[in-house]
Amino acid sequence: MNLPAIRIHHAFPYLRLQGAAKAIEFYTKAFEAVEQFRLTEPSGRIGHAEIKIGDTTIMLADEYPEYGTQGPITLGGTTVAMHLHVDAVDALVDRAVGAGATLVRPLENQFYGERTGVIRDPFGHEWLLGEQIEAMTPEEMQRRFAQLTQPSPPQ
Repeated sequence: MNLPAIRIHHAFPYLRLQGAAKAIEFYTKAFEAVEQFRLTEPSGRIGHAEIKIGDTTIMLADEYPEYGTQGPITLGGTTVAMHLHVDAVDALVDRAVGAGATLVRPLENQFYGERTGVIRDPFGHEWLLGEQIEAMTPEEMQRRFAQLTQPSPPQ
């Protein structure tokens, strides 16, 4: 069977949440997001919006339970985290927490060459915030990871 060639142009994160309008405000304050546009029902519910954080487009919408679309608060958590790679991670964590985020994991220097921490936004999504502190190859990261996860010798 001959299948046509498929070229994927972009992959966009799409956040489903309660309170999309408030989320856009939060992302603007915390991450300097720039709203591109939104499609709003007369009731105020946002059916689709797009923001840019850095050069990445993130799509988001309010929950639509009638279509099975629910956010992490309704579902009791999320299995996905967004990662923002920045130049001043300490300042970004402070800004995000000041805007209403919860600190999940404090900033620490990691084996893979980043200073990284985790915040949860007021809408249930988790964000890994990181800054490169050391350039390294995938092989060096693997070596360090293997060393870190090696079982401790019996005592």
